[in-house]
Amino acid sequence: MHNMKSYRWLIFGLLSTSYILVYFHRICTSVLAVDLMKDLNAGPSLIGLLGSAYFYPYALMQLPAGLLSDSWGARKTITLFFIVAFLGSVILGLAPTVTWAIIGRTMVGIGVSMLFVPTLKILSEWFAPKEYAHMTGLLLGMGGVGSLIAATPLVWFSNLVGWRNSFLSVGLITLLLSILIWLIVRNRPEDKGWVLQIGELKQKTSDITFSSLILAVRQVIGSLYFWPLAVWFFFDFAIAFSFGGLWGGPYLMHVYGMSRVEAGHILSMMACGLVVGAPFLTWLSDSIFGQRKPVLIITSAGMVFITALLTFSDSIPVWGLYILYFMITVCGNAVGAIVFAMNKELFPIAISGTATGLVNLFPFIGGALFQPFLGYMLERHEKVNDVFSISAYQSAFLPLFVCALIALGAALCSRETMEKPAAKVPIYTGSLNQYPGVVLKKEGSIGQ
Repeated sequence: MHNMKSYRWLIFGLLSTSYILVYFHRICTSVLAVDLMKDLNAGPSLIGLLGSAYFYPYALMQLPAGLLSDSWGARKTITLFFIVAFLGSVILGLAPTVTWAIIGRTMVGIGVSMLFVPTLKILSEWFAPKEYAHMTGLLLGMGGVGSLIAATPLVWFSNLVGWRNSFLSVGLITLLLSILIWLIVRNRPEDKGWVLQIGELKQKTSDITFSSLILAVRQVIGSLYFWPLAVWFFFDFAIAFSFGGLWGGPYLMHVYGMSRVEAGHILSMMACGLVVGAPFLTWLSDSIFGQRKPVLIITSAGMVFITALLTFSDSIPVWGLYILYFMITVCGNAVGAIVFAMNKELFPIAISGTATGLVNLFPFIGGALFQPFLGYMLERHEKVNDVFSISAYQSAFLPLFVCALIALGAALCSRETMEKPAAKVPIYTGSLNQYPGVVLKKEGSIGQ
């Protein structure tokens, strides 16, 4: 048992390290946007399309990711598609035109799209249900490390070797990780000869058929309580991905006249928000509130306040920008750990991959639509000295404020999913006739 506990942390460490690359690719264009526009001779709309070229395939692959995790196996899925991400990163680094850059980034999006959902599937097999939200928070926190690397360190590295060699280097790292995942990761403890009792009856991968997968999809989308979470993901992550993933960097450079390095410092606060926020919010949910929904509502209200500042404030002090960029990730990306836990707790573990894949469609559809949409909103305004004015950005951010209001409404409509622990009583050793209807369970808990 001790070896199994150590091995599952080895698996988590390798998969969470790989997740660093997912977040790196997700937001790296925000730091490099100005360089990409110059080197590839592309305007804001094309760069917005380049940024969204990650999100469209990522979104479309979430349902296949869930289905493949529940049927073919998470380990095979991650390994194969990380090789695709390696090839895409190489093409992106060598791209002679924006068209080739879009092709490369699309392949990267397809490749890394197959990590998060299969990883959550693996965590549901190796860790107990009560550990799931915490482990998801830790995983998202590691994504914050990727965001951190894609900020100031990426600026330094790209200044040293160029943005092209930066992507080539990341591609080689991706290939190495795919090899390690194949050699080390296993889908479940049984694959290593161990048995982990996690309190739920598990269905073997080999027993899952195409018809059962279709039934699983119907069960998920037919659930009334699935849809508030899906709506929240769409509109909240439309803000997080369009602002944090692309336009947050140009906003600092154009409106506040910052250099890439200065903007990178503030952008790094988004990474800090994810590293700190995801584990903190899951701890808050598990240990303080004992509920999921209050944390979701509080952070959604925070996002309304943040987008209101971006939309209606003419000037934000530099120290305020550091706080704002930190909190936009806490209230956007980091709280996603809570929502993934809520979604998982709505359904049986046998279809957890499918349920996660379906709900994970929506944040990336939101990001894919809103990144180029904000670029279109900016292009409606003329540049002054090759930069967009604050009024141009405010008009572009107004839709994000509306998104925040809708996400708050969805949070209010969501269902509380965190089960209360069973009542504990002294184990009774006498006659059960004194307690009609009561069934004694392990550890002295009772149930009707």
